[in-house]
Amino acid sequence: MTEREQELIRLAEEEVEKNKKVVESDPYRLRFHLMPPVGLLNDPNGFIQWNGTYHLFYQWMPFKTGHGAKYWGHYSSADLVSWKHEPVALAPSEWFEVNGCYSGSAIEHDGNMVLFYTGNVKDEAGNRETYQCMAVSENGVTFDKKGPVVELPEGYTAHFRDPKVWKKGSEWYMVVGAQSEDLTGKVALLRSADFKEWQHLGAIAGSGMNGLGDFGYMWECPDLFKLDGVDVLIASPQGLESDGMKYQNVYQAGYFIGNLDYENATFEHGDFVELDRGFEFYAPQTTLDEKGRRLMVGWMGVPEQDEDKHPTIAHKWIHALTLPRELKWVDGKLLQVPVEELAKMRQENLVELSDVQLSEDKVGLAMEEGGTFEMNFSFGRDLSSFDLNLGEAAQLTYDASSSVFSLHRKSFVTGEWETRSCKLGAMTELRAFLDTSSIEVFLNGGEEVFTARVFPDVSVAGEVRVSGSGTVEKVQAWEL
Repeated sequence: MTEREQELIRLAEEEVEKNKKVVESDPYRLRFHLMPPVGLLNDPNGFIQWNGTYHLFYQWMPFKTGHGAKYWGHYSSADLVSWKHEPVALAPSEWFEVNGCYSGSAIEHDGNMVLFYTGNVKDEAGNRETYQCMAVSENGVTFDKKGPVVELPEGYTAHFRDPKVWKKGSEWYMVVGAQSEDLTGKVALLRSADFKEWQHLGAIAGSGMNGLGDFGYMWECPDLFKLDGVDVLIASPQGLESDGMKYQNVYQAGYFIGNLDYENATFEHGDFVELDRGFEFYAPQTTLDEKGRRLMVGWMGVPEQDEDKHPTIAHKWIHALTLPRELKWVDGKLLQVPVEELAKMRQENLVELSDVQLSEDKVGLAMEEGGTFEMNFSFGRDLSSFDLNLGEAAQLTYDASSSVFSLHRKSFVTGEWETRSCKLGAMTELRAFLDTSSIEVFLNGGEEVFTARVFPDVSVAGEVRVSGSGTVEKVQAWEL
């Protein structure tokens, strides 16, 4: 580790200590989500289970709640529930990353943990250079930077970042989010025999390819993996126009199901499907764990979407990561299921009722707004409407006549109610995790997911209330 890197890490650690009291005094500080100790968090990086321990890194700007020359912050966990904040993994100290250690991934090789990330460089005029870099660790905590292993291939602008690396057979593959010289978003594929010398195989997906029309000017944070017999490409396209209930955020995150031809470097795929229909979800990353599960974590935020208006900024921090989710491919659908380990968080059983007949009269449940809890509902076939009112924070509604489910929240910008919706068909299950300033909702076993930050008035105690028409076969809730 160079003296410059040691100095940058020391400055970041001092910033954490200096602001500890003001950060931790925030009533919106989350209780079971990963957050920055100070400053801004964005993309999850380097998600891996290594030597039995889960490691999850994140993009971090310690010195302000805006973006800038990013570090890699680092959490570790034995069980995906209790997390330890580790020392800074990467600081932007070298010439090839001086304007930020941008997003990337982790692999295991020869017993070491190896990180791949984007080194971002800008000159005084704002002209950008980009390098895909490598760092190696024997202990999973301190990293030895090896410098750039991929320079910018021909055909792309310097918006070429977020390497995700995996091994197939004896060879290593890398997908990179990119912008081609015609200013359209792409995913580039590279291959290596030794993961040091990389051959660019070409773009395998993007705007104007594989039957897609105009589909954005930049694709970020790609991830490509096999899941139950299909190849899944996750990407975060920028520049999509909203389309009915779809693409309602400034930028989107979603997936394509297809087949990657490794020999010919082609990827035939179907339509783009959003992973999360809520207000805050972007740049997810997956890993395969030792149980054979494909796990995913996303950023509970969206770039350039009122980031400067978040109420937590007054306490010197902003943004969080989602709960870990297991991905499953079942009957032609990609399901997202909260990992089973989260059941360990359950404490007092707040509610347990069976065969409840809903009515227009709102029934209060013994849970206060602003609490942290998990709620599970299973519904009868006669469900025609459902309204879960979470006080001043949020409301969940379903109308069988229109087959529409909606998440409503009070805007933290205007104070007005705002909505995200999807077509659902019959609603059979609803599972929600409420933290002090977030909600994650899983419908029908993870067929649709809604994630959002919610900021209730902490000075007003509200009650959780349920109304509608039809049968709730079972409802359970736990304090977390």
